[in-house]
Amino acid sequence: MTAFEEMGVMPEIGRAVEEMDWSLPTDVQAEAIPMILGGGDVLMAAETGSGKTGAFCLPILQIVYETLKDLEEGKGSKAAVKSKGHTHWQMNVYDRGDAMAIDPDGLLCQSRDMQKWHGTRSNKSVSGQGRFYYEATVTDEGLCRVGWSTDKATLDLGTDKFGYGFGGTGKKSWGKQFDSYGEAFGMNDTVGCYLDLQKGEIRWSKNGIDLGKAYDIPGHLRKERFFAAVVLKNAEMSFNFGTTPFKFPPSKDFTALAKAPKDCISESKIAGGGATSSKPASNAPQAIVIEPSRELAEQTLVQIQKFKTHLSNPTPRELLIVGGVNVKDQVDVLSKGVDIVVGTPGRLEDLISTGKLALSGVRFFVLDEADGLLSQGYTDLINRLHAQIPKVTNDGKRLQMVVCSATLHSFDVKKMAERLMYFPTWIDLKGQDSVPETVHHCVCMVDPTRDTRWKNFKQHIETDGVHHEDRIQPHGTSQETYSEAVKILKGEYVVRALEEHKMDKALIFCRTKLDCDNLEKYLQIRGQGKYSCVCLHGDRKPPERKANLQKFKDGKVKYMICTDVAARGIDVSGLPFVINVTLPDEKQNYIHRIGRVGRAERMGLAVSLVATVKEKVWYHSNCANRGRGCYNTNLTDRGGCCIWYNEPQLLADVEEHLDITIDQVEPDMKVPVNEFDGKVTYGQKRRLGGSGYKGHVDSLAPAVMELAKLEKRVQTSFIDLKYKKKFCQR
Repeated sequence: MTAFEEMGVMPEIGRAVEEMDWSLPTDVQAEAIPMILGGGDVLMAAETGSGKTGAFCLPILQIVYETLKDLEEGKGSKAAVKSKGHTHWQMNVYDRGDAMAIDPDGLLCQSRDMQKWHGTRSNKSVSGQGRFYYEATVTDEGLCRVGWSTDKATLDLGTDKFGYGFGGTGKKSWGKQFDSYGEAFGMNDTVGCYLDLQKGEIRWSKNGIDLGKAYDIPGHLRKERFFAAVVLKNAEMSFNFGTTPFKFPPSKDFTALAKAPKDCISESKIAGGGATSSKPASNAPQAIVIEPSRELAEQTLVQIQKFKTHLSNPTPRELLIVGGVNVKDQVDVLSKGVDIVVGTPGRLEDLISTGKLALSGVRFFVLDEADGLLSQGYTDLINRLHAQIPKVTNDGKRLQMVVCSATLHSFDVKKMAERLMYFPTWIDLKGQDSVPETVHHCVCMVDPTRDTRWKNFKQHIETDGVHHEDRIQPHGTSQETYSEAVKILKGEYVVRALEEHKMDKALIFCRTKLDCDNLEKYLQIRGQGKYSCVCLHGDRKPPERKANLQKFKDGKVKYMICTDVAARGIDVSGLPFVINVTLPDEKQNYIHRIGRVGRAERMGLAVSLVATVKEKVWYHSNCANRGRGCYNTNLTDRGGCCIWYNEPQLLADVEEHLDITIDQVEPDMKVPVNEFDGKVTYGQKRRLGGSGYKGHVDSLAPAVMELAKLEKRVQTSFIDLKYKKKFCQR
């Protein structure tokens, strides 16, 4: 049995994991896999390379496979069996609005949609001449209506002439007519719902106080079947049909629904569109994983394909949904049946909005690199998708949400978790953001007032053009002149870093796509084939991006130049070097960038180039074309698309965030060896004895032994003195 199987992972998946040389689960996998297999929502913070993709893909794949197996063998879930009416009264998981969640017992209903009403009805109904009663208690603040409806009524209780509702605002409703009745009710209040088919009356009570007759049931409805019903808007209610004692028992004339005579009870005709074992629609996957970039989505899909190697009869089907691929091909695959979808937000939204991809069967909703998704502006999309996904599937399973983030301390991620997730387990293996011990990171200050060689360069990197309309003079001292000088010097400093450390494999981060393109051209010209490199950013076509990434991974090119968005989450093994041509806009991304090195206990070097003066850069936040074909070099406060970038302040923010002072190196790029680590070779595993735990023990052992001897001497002296004192007193 493998270590993964001991956590509940099925043998077939355990075997695949073993073939991938995963002998032991990582920390995040050990924490997350049992939680997800157990049905919980999980919010995890872990660095790229820590195994978080496996942490959610493994258990999700297993549950999807087990569900498919049950469907193939005709097995129904507990909730499905209950819905047939063979046990107790409950709210019907098959007869509900899209955002209505119902717990496995069918006695707690919840809707977190703040914009729309969502309703449900009971799985049984009563008819005939009896008098019946049930209770509903408000368990979370929000808007609600509770009461009775026939099977001809809509789920929006009280808005047609086939259902009767009483709302928390103190209004009764029938046929879209809302009238004052009784009094308002709210949190912890219990509403008693009375149905008198003998007199043809409907009434309600609040906390045991009878509010009086509300409606006379028309003669043509008295022979109809009546269901317990509720409709909610961002609210929660629990129900008691009489299987347990009522908080406020009705008079003896009324019978609890759970104790209604059998000849009065009818089963709901609505049960998942037919047999409970019916398969979901082909275009309704069980799991949707949203990634911030195409490359990360492809990476995740590959992991799923590896994990499912030994799964068969049936074999889970996965689909990559990203832009740049013929949408017709994706729709064709969806029509044949898909169980797990991995994709990027744009294309997913297109297929969902057109009905090509259905959300009715989703059981797992995964947001990978959630902080990246939110920073890219996808908050509203995530909210819309979550609102459309049923909170309980047709077979009675509760929606599970998994969120991966660079840090759980992000305000936006916290707010989203509070809003969308169901009592999530927080797995924070990072704590405060920190730099791994295996990473040497330093900054090189780029000061155009000290290093004036830029004035005489005959060949230099092409700059971004923000100063085309400025009068730049080699011997000038204007802010614009120094800004242009910084851009030129940074190109030279990149080359110097490559040469000084003989970097044969490095990831180079630039702030904009234009900067990436310019640096790629410069390295190709300057090195004449020596500095082989490729670009990875959003303006490159998908096939080119995929090919470039593969070239870099395979070692066919030495350097990959990319933006934060394109490189987020990309896992490149054995990477020894990272260069930040410019510090990132967001301090958290500094950790993302330099975390690409120093993984798997291998030493890594990260060098950041920081301008000592402000640099004018592009900033297309309000640009109609998002920078495409934009030449407006005015500052944003003058209607343009440029800002002054203050890297010294960004550096201070990073240092404050990490609670450290980052070492500085001179422009010659010589990095002093850290005495704590001893002599290192970047890209190779670090040697224990300096910074390793074992080395600490070995070096401290003599001191510990000496302390032990001293302590023993002190204790012996104390005992001797004590007995000598007693002896003298005698």
